[in-house]
Amino acid sequence: MKRARLLLSLLLAAVVWLPTLHRFYALDEPERELIAARLAARQVAAPARGAAEMRAVNPEWDFMRRTYVVLALANRALAHPGERVRSLAAIDAIVDQTLASADEHGDVHFLLPYAKRGPFMDPAARSLFIDGEIVAMVAARDLVEPRDATRQDALARAARIERAMRASPSLSGESYPDECWTFCNTTALAGLTMLDRVAGTDHGALARDWVAHAKAHLLDPKTKLLVSSYTWDGRVLDGPEGSSLWMSAHNLLVIDEDFARDQYARARRELGASFLGFGWAREWPAGSPAHPDVDSGPIVPVLGASAGSSGLALLGASAFGDDAWLGTLLASLELAGFRDADGAYRASNDVGDAVLLYALSFGPLWQRVKEPASGPAALLQIGGAR
Repeated sequence: MKRARLLLSLLLAAVVWLPTLHRFYALDEPERELIAARLAARQVAAPARGAAEMRAVNPEWDFMRRTYVVLALANRALAHPGERVRSLAAIDAIVDQTLASADEHGDVHFLLPYAKRGPFMDPAARSLFIDGEIVAMVAARDLVEPRDATRQDALARAARIERAMRASPSLSGESYPDECWTFCNTTALAGLTMLDRVAGTDHGALARDWVAHAKAHLLDPKTKLLVSSYTWDGRVLDGPEGSSLWMSAHNLLVIDEDFARDQYARARRELGASFLGFGWAREWPAGSPAHPDVDSGPIVPVLGASAGSSGLALLGASAFGDDAWLGTLLASLELAGFRDADGAYRASNDVGDAVLLYALSFGPLWQRVKEPASGPAALLQIGGAR
């Protein structure tokens, strides 16, 4: 009888307390801003302190961290005038070092070893992963304040991107030999859109044509979500994946907002989950084959939660104003991430911290991209916004 009463008491306690547990881990707006400010300060003070460890696991992470930090600091420079000078200095240091490494070591410096398995299908191509994110970094900096030193490099890469995408049967550039990624192609298109805003160029037709092709050929038949990877001629390699979709939908916001919102809504429905105030994201839609890899990260049994998809879901939720789900995702991070005094989470790594910083800082940069502008006058207009 005593044991039964004890079990009943524990059950009643669980019923009362479990639904309220998430409140102890909820982050309000001031707390979110404090975390973002501390992460930004850490990136400014020591932007590459974990680079060696990341490169040992995946050299792509070293490169992607740079992109997310630059995008985040550009947002903060626009939103927080007091941080503008130090943020721009940090961005310039990251961009200059990235360009120097790419010039000295080539694209393979930031790519996985299988980049050397053979030539690109397009003999004149370079990795769209590298070119696209460098254009995005340079253009993001120029959206805050123009910098002549890197403009020509960005324009040359932009021309290379357009030529490669136009030459492909799938209207997509290769990131690796005979391997195109939706993540990389949408990032490249977002970078070109940003560059158009500051340089007076016009890649709108390319973006529209890619979206039309993607809707016709790159959507999963069952979920209508964008597939994650495919060959140069358009044969699907991997179906929808959360570690690609959240970033791709965010990119599409400055390319085709209706398509972006459609993709986010579908990804939210197929991959998003929450329970008792805690949220997470799966890597694959229900019923799809699961192939855990370095992008998906560890998969939590039963829940199917993916570290990679859940991390980038923070950006998706932030970019699409889905504050309710963003709150549950952050509560999960607080519960399981073990935050330190610098705002970083011990369960994460530097690229994860950079994604979180970007998610918590998101907004001003994309707003600036979508401001009305006309031709070369756009550059002068932005140059005057100091």
